[in-house]
Amino acid sequence: MNLKVEIVICLGSSCFARGNKNTIKQISSYIKENNLQDKVHFHGGHCFGNCALGPILKIKDKLYTEVDDLKALEILRNTFED
Repeated sequence: MNLKVEIVICLGSSCFARGNKNTIKQISSYIKENNLQDKVHFHGGHCFGNCALGPILKIKDKLYTEVDDLKALEILRNTFED
């Protein structure tokens, strides 16, 4: 059984107000452009308890803080491109 990589972006009001709308678009585009739809489970979550360090992105149980769309793209490349 092949488990999907879980990608969770915080949709709490603080993170969302700091630009997660654009980050969601960036991640969705990256997944589609790299044909990762069958390999990842991308969804929103609420409050990882680190609002001051938001926006928060979680991939493979690792939390990334202060994530904008450019940082998200870098994280995705480091995760999926060997």
